[in-house]
Amino acid sequence: MSKDSSTRTSHNAITIIDYDAHKLVEKQTDSLSECIYYKDTPSVTWINIDNVPPVTFLEELKLGFNLHPVVIDDILNINQRPKIEILDDYISIIFKMMIVKEQGKKIVSEQVSLVISDKFILTFQQGIRGDTFERVRELLRKQGTRIRTLGTDYLAYELIDSVVQNYFKILENLSERIEFLEKEVVKTPTPKVLNSIYQLKREVLQVRRSVWPLREVVNIMERGESPLVKKGTRIYLRDIYERLIQVIDGLETYRDILSGLLDVYLSVSSNRTNTIMKVLTIITTIFMPLSFLTGFYGMNFVHLPGLVSPYGPLYITAVMFFVLLVMLFYFKKRKWL
Repeated sequence: MSKDSSTRTSHNAITIIDYDAHKLVEKQTDSLSECIYYKDTPSVTWINIDNVPPVTFLEELKLGFNLHPVVIDDILNINQRPKIEILDDYISIIFKMMIVKEQGKKIVSEQVSLVISDKFILTFQQGIRGDTFERVRELLRKQGTRIRTLGTDYLAYELIDSVVQNYFKILENLSERIEFLEKEVVKTPTPKVLNSIYQLKREVLQVRRSVWPLREVVNIMERGESPLVKKGTRIYLRDIYERLIQVIDGLETYRDILSGLLDVYLSVSSNRTNTIMKVLTIITTIFMPLSFLTGFYGMNFVHLPGLVSPYGPLYITAVMFFVLLVMLFYFKKRKWL
């Protein structure tokens, strides 16, 4: 790290991509002054910063890029709902990027901040593994692609589109886990399955809270409330808007399914309890006459049938066995067994 800490940082990976239809420069740096240099080039510049930078770095970034203090506050506050701020010279957008961790198939999210100007875009990420922006980088590296000939508004569209495309992978992950729980809730309705249902329901609500406000963000951009978003790009934004509606519809469906699974779990658990109680009741009912016979012959009387006979125990055992068979036959006939 350089001694000049005001212009450099070693805590954040800064990637600069400067491009037009004919050339592309891609480099990593830790120099803020180099970022400011590319800001003033006639070509389009995308500066991506991984991990939330220190306040001192953001303060100098604010001065170098003439950012509003509200934008800096939004970048530092990583627990916000998706939102959009339209200012005179740029647009500030906050949204959530979500990926599925391979181990455990858990959904993790990070906040992404976009600052869109007519010549540059700043993106700030928290640095989780599995960056969905790599698809956009691959497009930029190919000469002759649409993104290389258009401006920052189209680059912003591609960045948001990459995140929205990944939402469908999230839906696929949720669908697989719901399908697994549908089998488990009938086969083995244990408390662990119940906890999994509640956990998955919370994840669905978490994803919905991230997707729902992003729909309004895209809608504002598509309506052309900022001159930075050109008319040709609004058509693409409308496509994102429609896909976000599909994602929201899918999440609503999954939420209803999970609510239904809770009802199924309670119903299956109740049926199992009733079955257990039924078996215990039958066992108790069967042993009632047997207990009566053993208790009757256990009384301290001298004269009882078969008491002095050497075959007395066999007689009473045969009677008890006969009573058992009669009761089992009766229960079977009434379809209680």
